[in-house]
Amino acid sequence: MKRTGKFEDLIPMDDPQAVFAEVSHIVSLLHPDFNAAALNRVFQDVVRLFRGEYPGYRRCNTWYHDLKHTTDCLLAMARLLHGLALHGLSMAERDVSLGLIAALLHDTGYIQTADDLEGTGAKYTLVHVPRSVAFMEKYLPGAGFSSRDLDYCRCCVNCTGLETHLGELQFESGHHQIVGWMLGTADLLGQMADRTYLERLPFLYREFQEAKIPGFESELELLKKTPAFWEFTQQRLVTELGNVARHLQEHFRGRWGVDRDLYREAIEKNITYLKFLLEHHEADYRDYLRREGYMKILDQLK
Repeated sequence: MKRTGKFEDLIPMDDPQAVFAEVSHIVSLLHPDFNAAALNRVFQDVVRLFRGEYPGYRRCNTWYHDLKHTTDCLLAMARLLHGLALHGLSMAERDVSLGLIAALLHDTGYIQTADDLEGTGAKYTLVHVPRSVAFMEKYLPGAGFSSRDLDYCRCCVNCTGLETHLGELQFESGHHQIVGWMLGTADLLGQMADRTYLERLPFLYREFQEAKIPGFESELELLKKTPAFWEFTQQRLVTELGNVARHLQEHFRGRWGVDRDLYREAIEKNITYLKFLLEHHEADYRDYLRREGYMKILDQLK
């Protein structure tokens, strides 16, 4: 793929296997002898889960919190771990493995069981974090992970909850806490840096609507509140998530020879365009959200 120094040109983000190949490469930079068997198994199982091929579960039917969001988060997590290592703090193989596994499992709470036929997984938006933890509590022991590994992943996934008081979590070590911070960071930055982030926001509104989340009376209102959410996110990254996002520039410099934080650049580009739409095309903003045919898909879902 042509390397232009643009975020979306580095990896084909719509291809889960290509994303995982890049994650595997990054892991090999961190630990050349890394035992990837467990990570590979969880990745394949999560892909099956989201595609409706995992026994006992329905196919993912949330268009915002989908498999792509999970792989976006996974890649951001790997990049943060690499940037931190280049900064001089290398995580042990177990920290790397469990941090990436937690990223893969962090939104499994949106997936409905096979006998849950009412609505979509969006109805679980407000409780998706504890539901993701509940899925891990069933899945990880059966996949050969210890109770200590489960506790590790549980804390990391709880770091993605915007209502979680991170100071109340019981981390087993300082490194564990940093990995948790990284997952909370990767979850936020991965979705907001997506080149189709603005196109996907109307789907997020539908999820909020089904979950009966107050404060968003229309799709347009969610769009209008998104710049403020970015301001909130930047504050959270620094004050609650250890400012680990600062290591992303080190990753891009070391991996791609691009001495910039491409996540922040991509997000700022999205927010700038959104503000332009709201100022000049509020009445017909959907006409200016053309990527990947998302608006046509949205119309078909009505």
